[in-house]
Amino acid sequence: MGATHRSGVLKKSNDGVRLVVTTIMGMVFGYFVGVSFPSVTFSKITLPSRLMSSLDVVFADETRNVRPSFPENLGSGSTPVTPKIFVPTNPRGAESLPPGIVVSESDLYLRRLWGEPSQDLKSKPKYLVTFTVGVEQKRNIDEAVKKFSENFQILLFHYDGRTSEWDEFEWSKRAVHVSVRKQTKWWYAKRFLHPDIVAAYDYIFIWDEDLGVEHFNADKYIELVKKHGLEISQPGLEPNNGLTWQMTKRLGDREVHKETEEKPGWCSDPHLPPCAAFVEIMAPVFSRDAWRCVWHMIQNDLVHGWGLDFALRRCVEPAHEKIGVVDSQWIIHQVIPSLGNQGETENGRPPWQGVRDRCKHEWGLFQDRLASADKAYISQL
Repeated sequence: MGATHRSGVLKKSNDGVRLVVTTIMGMVFGYFVGVSFPSVTFSKITLPSRLMSSLDVVFADETRNVRPSFPENLGSGSTPVTPKIFVPTNPRGAESLPPGIVVSESDLYLRRLWGEPSQDLKSKPKYLVTFTVGVEQKRNIDEAVKKFSENFQILLFHYDGRTSEWDEFEWSKRAVHVSVRKQTKWWYAKRFLHPDIVAAYDYIFIWDEDLGVEHFNADKYIELVKKHGLEISQPGLEPNNGLTWQMTKRLGDREVHKETEEKPGWCSDPHLPPCAAFVEIMAPVFSRDAWRCVWHMIQNDLVHGWGLDFALRRCVEPAHEKIGVVDSQWIIHQVIPSLGNQGETENGRPPWQGVRDRCKHEWGLFQDRLASADKAYISQL
């Protein structure tokens, strides 16, 4: 019995030693195997699509807890690779960026959410046309848009907040829509047509919604604007409809005119408004450079733009040569007070009356501000 007991103890002891030795050898072998193979990259492995879709969900959850490695951290030791940069000629606020990464201008081109970015655009419209619209003028705007070719990007500003009704038009699906209730086109222009945003366009049309365009062709209009060197222009107006100034009346015997005669005493200088260097604010067209100047002159709180037309001459030189009316491509002002009806009734007065009073008041305010700015500048000389 004693021999049998010692044999059992010895067997257990040998088994324990064998287990320890095997474990150590396995660890050593595993170490050498591990350092002998490069790390595995999942991007090199092709998995079934059903499995990949499941992994996408898993990875999306896991990456929240994974600390990524960024290029800035790939320097030697703790020294960052990113250089210290200060470029004073960069746009304000971007002085710390290398000039090669700075994109200071943009556009309104519509892009895809997929694919190669360089293949997004089949064409790049050269011109921008904007209309400030309500759905009641939908048919009129449809007719107007048809006068503009694919060279024109269409942008609609919706003052009534109704955009879905425009989906019936195929062109509307390619247009840009901005909707803010009860605002004017100059309010929209100041906030959404910054010169750096529309820098891709050679000319910018900023038009009302109540214009008849039966006798207008946009491409021919652009040809004439370029031919006659107009930086700021508008189509001629049909003489019998909604005419306020002689300067904007269509003349039937020429392509373009740049001056006119007004009522006696209105024009002490024939090269100044309203006899020259003048267009109205209902359908102006600006070159890229002219718009960069005009945009800065629009006041944030003077939303109707009254008085702006008399000051446009400050943005081109010589103004009486570079501002004009295109007679052979003309429009009809239909005089529909649709935006005026967006006002509110006060003290029994109709909505349009309050809007008109605001327009006149803004005209006086703009003139006062411009005169004060001139005076302040001259006093510093």
